[in-house]
Amino acid sequence: MSELPTDALLTDLAGWRTRLAALAAGHAGNDGAHDASHLDRVWRNAQALLPHHPEADALVVLAACYLHDLVNLPKNDPERAQASRRSAQLARHQLAWMGFPHERLDAVAHAIEAHSFSAAIPTRSIEARIVQDADRLDALGAVGLARMFYIAGMMGSGLAHPDDPLAQRREPDDRAYSLDHIAVKLATLPGKMQTEGGRRLGQERLALLESFRASFAAEWLGQ
Repeated sequence: MSELPTDALLTDLAGWRTRLAALAAGHAGNDGAHDASHLDRVWRNAQALLPHHPEADALVVLAACYLHDLVNLPKNDPERAQASRRSAQLARHQLAWMGFPHERLDAVAHAIEAHSFSAAIPTRSIEARIVQDADRLDALGAVGLARMFYIAGMMGSGLAHPDDPLAQRREPDDRAYSLDHIAVKLATLPGKMQTEGGRRLGQERLALLESFRASFAAEWLGQ
């Protein structure tokens, strides 16, 4: 954790946030689900978790939040699981060039590597746990729902199974049907959160998704 006084730390974070956001923008693609707004939301989520973990280094968390998607591969890319490692490598190089504190580079790289669901890298620090939770929280709630359908559209998935949208008589398939993604993955996220705050916020946001799923199915089937 930084030894700077609170006001100096906040000033330092604000300055680095501007620089990190600019760096991320320079590597942004055309994926609306992983754009600058996503990075801002992940950082806001992390800020909601940080007060409960005063031992965490906020500058490390900030850097990882803004640079975790420097290399963003499509969900159906065969090398998708390598994206977070590539992002960590690129972030380490760019941060060193920018004069980021050298002693924090390893911590930032680990938090970036471990944030990815598909990479399945165990978190070894509170900073990594906060960043992972913050990123996963953005997959839940109203914004998460919009992102889910956006990504499904990019991948060519259908909205839902024509006769069994809740997968009551079949195996769910979220590659074929977007609505299945709620049960296949999103509903599991709150239980996998690494912080108590993440679990609480995750459950709150999941409730919205589950309510939507039930309403969608009823309307889809004309009930």
